[in-house]
Amino acid sequence: MFESPGASHSPHLRKLGNRAVVSDLGISDPANSVQEGYVFPLVLGEMKGASLPLPSAVIMPSPILLWRFKVMLFFLWGFICCKIGWNSVMRMSADLRDLFLYEAFLYYNPLLLVTMIFWLWGVSLWVFSQGSVNYAKIFDLDQNHLTHKDIWKCSVWMTIIVPTSMTAYLYLYSHGEVSLAASQPVFLYIAVTLVLIFPFDIFYLSSRYFLLRTLWRIALPLQPITFPDFFLADVLTSMAKVFSDLERSVCRMVHRQVATIAWFEADSVCGSHSAAIPLVLVFPYIWRLMQCLRQYKDTKEKATLFNGNVFLLFMSSFRLIIYSFGKMLNISIMHHFRGKLQSFFVP
Repeated sequence: MFESPGASHSPHLRKLGNRAVVSDLGISDPANSVQEGYVFPLVLGEMKGASLPLPSAVIMPSPILLWRFKVMLFFLWGFICCKIGWNSVMRMSADLRDLFLYEAFLYYNPLLLVTMIFWLWGVSLWVFSQGSVNYAKIFDLDQNHLTHKDIWKCSVWMTIIVPTSMTAYLYLYSHGEVSLAASQPVFLYIAVTLVLIFPFDIFYLSSRYFLLRTLWRIALPLQPITFPDFFLADVLTSMAKVFSDLERSVCRMVHRQVATIAWFEADSVCGSHSAAIPLVLVFPYIWRLMQCLRQYKDTKEKATLFNGNVFLLFMSSFRLIIYSFGKMLNISIMHHFRGKLQSFFVP
């Protein structure tokens, strides 16, 4: 009753300011064809614009809340690993428990110590940044060098991955899955090696290349010694125990002695009487000594030949070689002179 009398007989349905929206298909009006061509896009555009929501600001949680949540997840993960590991160890018999824990510690001790070194190296870089020390210039690094935040990010992932693999190793062995348990340290060592030598531009390619190049320069000091060469070689001399455990771990993986006690015999190929152990222990000190000789060749400074630290470290390694070879050969004369050797080398 509110319509005009001629509204029902109109050939067009009027809307939005009396503009044509729908026309009668049976009526063709040439005069209105051009007008309808402009009316349809205009009206449809207005309808689409009215249906789209207005852009709103992206809501993100506060950084403090995210940090607290990550810390909570980290402690929850640590509690779960400790709980599973403790229950797995308690399932073993008392006579096998100590041997198996020693073996698990041997496989994962090198990577755990490297993880600790990463954490401490991040702390050192943070101290350098707080003291405005240009460590990039000291170590001859480019602009893409890792900051303390990058180092800590790598440390967090290593802290998560290594204990998780160790927990899986304990759990699988205690539940009778010996083959799966033996594969855990093998896969972990292979993954670490692949990440280190991965040739693609991910996982800090420039930093990985710098580390591998420095290790190569240390092993073959055929070029002038730089400060990164000296610094990393000095760090390696402090990781002699890591290299020793790494050698025995790799030896047992190669000879398929993981998750077994076949290595427990001292005369076995990977036992404590192996001649490879003292050789691996002495390698870092030999590299350091070769650096001193190379430095003397370049600078002609006699002080490099009488480097007291290198001399004492090399003598310590020489003492370890004598003891290890004496233990390996098990000769009675070495037992007879063991006390004299100890009083001679031990100050």
